[in-house]
Amino acid sequence: MNMTEQAKTWQIALIQTDITLGDPSRNRDYLKNQMEIAASSEVKPDVIILPEMWNTGYALDIIHEIADPNGEESREWIAEFAKSHGIHVVAGSIAEKRDAGVFNTMRIFSASGEEAASYSKIHLFRLMEEEKHLTSGDQIVSFELDGVLAGASICYDIRFPELARSLSLLGAKVLFVSAEWPHPRLHHWRTLLMARAIENQMYVVACNRTGASGKDSFFGHSMIIDPWGEIVAEGGEDEEIVTGSINLSLVDQVRSKIPVFDDRRPHLYKL
Repeated sequence: MNMTEQAKTWQIALIQTDITLGDPSRNRDYLKNQMEIAASSEVKPDVIILPEMWNTGYALDIIHEIADPNGEESREWIAEFAKSHGIHVVAGSIAEKRDAGVFNTMRIFSASGEEAASYSKIHLFRLMEEEKHLTSGDQIVSFELDGVLAGASICYDIRFPELARSLSLLGAKVLFVSAEWPHPRLHHWRTLLMARAIENQMYVVACNRTGASGKDSFFGHSMIIDPWGEIVAEGGEDEEIVTGSINLSLVDQVRSKIPVFDDRRPHLYKL
């Protein structure tokens, strides 16, 4: 169901899955299968979202050898999937090798198979030594799907409220988040996502992985949160396809009811 002026509802499917460390081919094939399952569900999704670094996991010691060159292999099959199924795909993020280094990059494809945007993670997570192996992005990214402005965010980014606020000030109504967020910080994950939704009066759609990798274990709990901070859908700790519906007209309703953007006083804020 593509969104029109009259129908402002999206059905969302979050592919909450384990990731095999350092095995792009296996991860691609498994993810393809999960996406096909989501696409063939009784209620077809308008948008599918994938987790962070789904092609390699955090195999950072060999990341330069296994990263997807310019993202070409991943872009080709995801674009074809989006076009053949008529589904928008927020394609999580992959380890993507370019001349400047390896980036943690999210690409977004419209239901026509066109690439709508790409975003490289700007905040690298020192606790997993991202900064030693990856190159950070240098710009925030918003994009349109069916005329709706949305924003891109990856994992650690949600600890930086300036990013989500900047996107909301541009007019974004949905913040898409892909993550590999581990134990023991489940409380942080849920609280930060709800805070980003409430303070920016926007939907937050966040896909987290499951399983374990080295000393880290990942808890899932992929979430869809509405502009009031209410949970529309939330996964458990195991693999599953988390689904929920978002009513995009609610964003305008909430923003008109509590006009936080009109009441900002940015000249007083010290950053």
